[in-house]
Amino acid sequence: MPTLSTSSQIPDQTGRTFVITGAAGGIGKAAASALAARGARVILAVRDQAMGRAAVRDIGGRAEARALDLASLASIREFADGLREPVDVLVNNAGAMTAARQETRDGFESQFGVHHLGHFALTNLLLDRVTGRVVTISSSAHRSARIDFEDLQWERRPYRPFGAYGQSKLANLLFTSALQRRLTEAGSPVIATAAHPGWASTGFRITSGNRLFDTLMAIGTPLLAHGPEGGALPTLLASTGEVPAGSFAGPSRFGGVRGPATLAEPSPRANDPETAGRLWEVSERLTGTGFPLAANAPAGPREP
Repeated sequence: MPTLSTSSQIPDQTGRTFVITGAAGGIGKAAASALAARGARVILAVRDQAMGRAAVRDIGGRAEARALDLASLASIREFADGLREPVDVLVNNAGAMTAARQETRDGFESQFGVHHLGHFALTNLLLDRVTGRVVTISSSAHRSARIDFEDLQWERRPYRPFGAYGQSKLANLLFTSALQRRLTEAGSPVIATAAHPGWASTGFRITSGNRLFDTLMAIGTPLLAHGPEGGALPTLLASTGEVPAGSFAGPSRFGGVRGPATLAEPSPRANDPETAGRLWEVSERLTGTGFPLAANAPAGPREP
């Protein structure tokens, strides 16, 4: 069973390029810092350019920041059009939680729009340049979630922030499994993996809509959670470790809350091929993007 206890254990990444969304802070920045320390070129795909530039100064090495707003399909296309060189690993990391229902620029419920649809579109638009892996960050919140195809955008149901968050994170895992199936069918050497950080203290604020729960989380997080570096270990394992295609990495202790990263088992709903296929079709229609590789295409060079 692959395990990662510290970022110093990841192999040398000299000559490799990583694109990490939402890497201006938190787990994304911690992962970028660890990869840069091992020689990687890291592209921080961030909405806030001032924060991105500050992160680049902190990380040093071959780090750079580029503008990407996952709440805008136009911004996603612009970012993809501007990135013409090969990318070894794409890390779909960016995330947020909103207490009230909000919409992206394209009219999607913001959590589903950013976490799933934005990363779905970005991946499909970049996939012909990805040579190694697509890593998508989910959450243990996916375990209590389901995909409501009758109301994906929470337009008719009473809005529940944590419910919307969980649905988007379940969508991340269904996307990973559907993407891997398409990569295999296309004969591509690229693999899709996923990870979750456990309970991490990163400045990410949980807004479930339940005042008592949110207060308990705010009190418990600095006492019980690990920091961004610990939360980034599953991302680093999924990005650089000897893990199988379609795998899911997470913390190994206290029921997946914290500790060294290892392989985890997602919920049965996350492995349902019928739901994954239906979600893929809906996502193609909503984003206007699709899987760009031809079936049974010749495999290119495999990642080292």
